[in-house]
Parts: sequence; structure tokens; C-alpha cells
Amino acid sequence: MATRRIVTDPNGQLKAFAYLTADKASVYRAIMRVFIEAKERFSIHLRPSEVRSALPELGGFDEGFSVDVELEALRGWGNLVAHPDTAVVTTVEDFYKNRYLYQLTPEGESAERAVQTYLEAIGQRGALQATALSDIRELLVELEQSISTDEIDEGKAHRALQSLSTRFDELTKRAQVFMGSLQRTIDLHGKDVEDFLKYKEALIEYLERFIQDLVNSTFDIQKALERIEAADVERLLNAVAERDLVDILTPTASDRRLILNSWRSRWQGLRSWFIGDFSNPSQAEVLRALARSSIPALLATVANINETRLARSDRRADLRTLALWFAQTDNDGDAHRLWRTAFGLTPARHLRIDSESIEAREIAPVSPHTSWLAAPPLKISPRLRQTGRHPGHRVVSAVIDRSLEKRRLAELAEHEAEQLAAARQRIAIDRQVRISDMGTLEPLEFSLFLDLLGEALSRKIDSGDVVQTSSSDGSLEIMLSPVPDAATATLVTTHGRFSGPDHFVTFRDIVNHSNASKTGAVTAASAVPARE
Repeated sequence: MATRRIVTDPNGQLKAFAYLTADKASVYRAIMRVFIEAKERFSIHLRPSEVRSALPELGGFDEGFSVDVELEALRGWGNLVAHPDTAVVTTVEDFYKNRYLYQLTPEGESAERAVQTYLEAIGQRGALQATALSDIRELLVELEQSISTDEIDEGKAHRALQSLSTRFDELTKRAQVFMGSLQRTIDLHGKDVEDFLKYKEALIEYLERFIQDLVNSTFDIQKALERIEAADVERLLNAVAERDLVDILTPTASDRRLILNSWRSRWQGLRSWFIGDFSNPSQAEVLRALARSSIPALLATVANINETRLARSDRRADLRTLALWFAQTDNDGDAHRLWRTAFGLTPARHLRIDSESIEAREIAPVSPHTSWLAAPPLKISPRLRQTGRHPGHRVVSAVIDRSLEKRRLAELAEHEAEQLAAARQRIAIDRQVRISDMGTLEPLEFSLFLDLLGEALSRKIDSGDVVQTSSSDGSLEIMLSPVPDAATATLVTTHGRFSGPDHFVTFRDIVNHSNASKTGAVTAASAVPARE
């Protein structure tokens, strides 16, 4: 297929966009919208009278308005193409009149749709779409069902993956817009105290609800993505690509490669958004961190508002008032006097001088109003002139011996490390035990137990799920499973009693277990006799 030549003016500008900066840009845009709407109704050609009758519906046009000149201008820029109109000829005179049917060119349609996309993009409101997360999770379930069969239903898989891609793109774009404008929105609402306080409560609730939905949905989406990849996602993408090739007249190997690579890129983008690693966190984790960091920003703005309300004035108000005073001065002299009064930085009497200069000034005082040109010179130290420091003799401060405090801190750190190691040995027994059978826990043991239990419960969706995860530092492995009798466990601590649903728990020390395995392997290797 031949490539269309892009029409430009002598300056290299695209002529298809010239109607946006012309004198009657609003009229040209209205005409282009008429043609776009007509094409959506499958009306290919329009007569000038039809264009004229459609314009009042858009507003701003009187009864005597004619569109012939504007249509010809759009035709000259390449937005429209004209064909002779012979359908309404009834007389010889009508035959010799210039009558045309106008049609959108590909350049004109692309230009107007680009403008519409631009206006929609800048007018789009940002949002954190929890419903999109739910839709993505359900669409992944449909893809799992499609890939689990021996023969993939190409139509069903294509619809699900296309909807998934669209929903994911919308989630990403709306979240980017929301997070990008969040700080600016906070600043704007900070001007009105009552409105901002209402906005603050709504925003914090909105962020907390989205963070909770994001945490719950991300885990399910991660597992669904991993299951689909384990079931051969490449087969799914090939089936979807074949579905796209059906609509091409004469598909080539290059067409198939481009379409397949496009679907691979979309899938990889979806995967990286929800699944990350230690070096490259997922975009879901980044979004959750940004959403959480917005709450302290709100609280900081509340603190600034309270400080402004309690104080009689703030620095910004003072500077604005001072700037107004400067603007109201009549001449430069008044401005200079205002500067000296406000800041007091003009005199240089703060310089330190030697004793001889001080004695000379005591004998013959010099008024502060004396010009520097008429006053006797000041004798200052050469070092003060060169380095800005006076060569004064100062007593060197004695060095304080902090060795005792450092030794005490080291002992406390060692003692705390020993207690933590003992608590880990007490908790990580590498066998399944009921929470109700764990007995009395020391404060450090109980604190470690709460951290591990909270990490496991944050991964749990349903009450009957078996959860296996690791601690935040990756040194302990946690397995949590429900008990069949659904009893209540109560732990006795020095701070009181801790009660909750009973579970089977297994805490396993990954680091010590790995080191023990390596030591055992080395010992076994050294026990093997060498061959002669």
C-alpha cells in the first residue's frame, strides 16, 4: 500500500492543523465537528446546505450565515475534499453552477480527532479506581478459564484480553493524573479553612479505602498472573494475535510479528505493574507508597493552617505587605529608606577593628551619618580583609572523652541483640503449633509474634485460607492455617491478655536453617574419603 504524503506549508507546519489558529477558528472547528458526527452516522458526503442546517444545533450561528467560504478554506488546507454534486440538477443553469459534495480527508479527520483527544485528556479528572482493580481480577479469571482448555476460544480470549488492556490503561492514566495533581489540589484547598478540613476528611477516607482495595486486589492479581504464565501465556497471546490477523486483507509474517509483539508488550506492562522484585518494585507498590505519603502532606497542611490561625501573621503575609509598600513608594529614595528600615543591612559598623582604631575613634568621634568618602579610614586586620575572619586568640575546647558512654551503648546493643536472638529461638521452633498452646510470652517475644502474625494476616483473604509468607526482613518464614474448631486463643503477656481467632502457626528461621544446611553439606563432603 502506498504511503500518503503529508501536506505541509512552506514553513514545514502541518496544514491540516491550520484551521485551529485561523481568524475564524471556532467556525472551522464547528464545521469539522459536523463532519465527524456525520461520519459516525455513516454519512460520507455532505452538501453545504446540510452543513449549514447542522450548525445551529452547535450554537453561535445566525440565520444568514453561509459556509461556502469556510468549506473552501478547509478544502485548501487539506481537511476536506470536494466532488461535483450532480444529484440535484434540474435545469441547465443548475448544471453549470459549481455544486460540490464535501468529504473528510484522512488528514482532516486525524487532526480533528487529535484535538478532541487533547481536550479530553486535559479535562480528564484523576481518580484511584478501585473498581478497575476488581474488573482486572475478574478478567484474569476469564483468561484462566480460556487457557485451561485444550483449544483456546480465540474470540472469547481476545475480548477478555482487550478489555483487560483497556481497563488497565484507564487505571494507569487516571492514577497518574490524580497523583500528579494531588499536591496542587491540597495547596488550593488550603486557602479556605472550612472547605479544606472537609476535603481533608474525604481525601483521607478515599486514600485509605483505595490502599486497602489495592493491597487485597494486588495479591489476587499476582497469583492469577503467575498461574496464567505457568499455563503457557505464549499460547494465549498467539491465539489473540491470530484473532487480530483475521481482519487484515492479506496478512504477512511481519504483520503477525508486530501484532504478537504488541500483545507481549501489553502483557509485560500488566505484569510489571503488579509483580516486582527487590531492585524494581511494582507500580502497584509505588502507587501505594505515594498514596500513603499524601496523608502526611495533608497533615502538614493542617498544621500550617493552625499555625496561621494561631499566629497574628506569618512570613508570607508579611512579605506580601512589604511588597505592597514597595510598590506604593513614590521614588527610589523612599524605597531605599524602606529597605534600610525593614532589613537594616546597609551599615557595616559590625566589623571588628583593632584597639588602635578604637582609641582613635574615642579621641575623634565620627558620626554614623558621615559618608564613607569623607570619614577617616578604618584599619582592619589583613587576615580579616583576605579571609573574612578576625585573628582572635581562642582557647581550644577540651576534648570530651565519650568512651564510657560508647561502651555502655555497645553493651546495651549487644544485650538487645541477645534478647532478640533468644526471642527468635523461642518463636521459630520449626513445627506447627496452635496459638493457644504457645503459653506466656515475654514482651520482646510477644512484639515479634505480633509483627509476624500481622504480616501473615495481611495476606489472608478468606477465613479458610492457608497463608505462607516471610517476615519483612526475609529471615523468618510464616505459615498460618485455620483450626477446624474455630476456637479463640488467649495469650498471657506482661501487658495483659491478647485474644483472637485460634490458628495453627509455623515459624521457621530461614537464615539459621540455610546456614545449618551449608554446614552439614561441608561436613558431609569432608567425610568422604579421597580416591587414590
